[in-house]
Amino acid sequence: MTAAETLRALHHGPDLPLVLPGPWDAASARVFADAGFPALATPSAGVAASLGYEDGKTPAEEMFAAVARIVRAVDIPVSADVEAGYGLSAKELVGRLADAGAVGCNLEDSDHASGALRDPREQADWLARVRAEAGDGLVINARIDTFLRGAKGEGAVEDAIRRGRLYAEAGADCVYPFLAPPPRLADIAAAVGVPVNAAVIPDGPSPRELGALGAARVTFGPGLQWRATAAVAEMAAGLRKELGR
Repeated sequence: MTAAETLRALHHGPDLPLVLPGPWDAASARVFADAGFPALATPSAGVAASLGYEDGKTPAEEMFAAVARIVRAVDIPVSADVEAGYGLSAKELVGRLADAGAVGCNLEDSDHASGALRDPREQADWLARVRAEAGDGLVINARIDTFLRGAKGEGAVEDAIRRGRLYAEAGADCVYPFLAPPPRLADIAAAVGVPVNAAVIPDGPSPRELGALGAARVTFGPGLQWRATAAVAEMAAGLRKELGR
């Protein structure tokens, strides 16, 4: 079984939800792999912070280089958050991911130039081109940003389902309705028909609870990198205190 096949199969059990820690560099990737997690999913914001950039401002070359270092550090499948694809063609994007060794990717439907949602059919066509270029060698997690940038209330749920169905038909293995209300995850999963990704957020449900609510895949965004940075800040404050400064 290839690494992509392994990652794809993990989305369907038997141990669900599939919990994918988000490493931001090679050292953190090794820690998560050594802890026994079966796969990893890089967060674009966490990687950006590790490289000294704001979220969404990392040059594509540096993001792919960081992903490659993470992949080299572990012997488990790695999925990469490549935001909206950096303006690359489907062929270029799939090639860059393959060169980095990633066997999965997040692709979001936000238009970073306008700050708005992309037309869902245009996004579905883009995902279909990525699928055609990658074949079965890439696990595509299609992020849906309706709850971040689109309609509110029940309209957001309806739009997320509409987009999710289009993206699944285009070849997405999983959909990621970012910031969807946890109680609606099961409804979205049932309506779309592919595994649903949910993120652990501060004061939100735990990974186990998200699984019970309908998420087949659980990620953390930059949350783990933030917690690690907070721990370093605490150590730094302790050192300054010891020095009496």
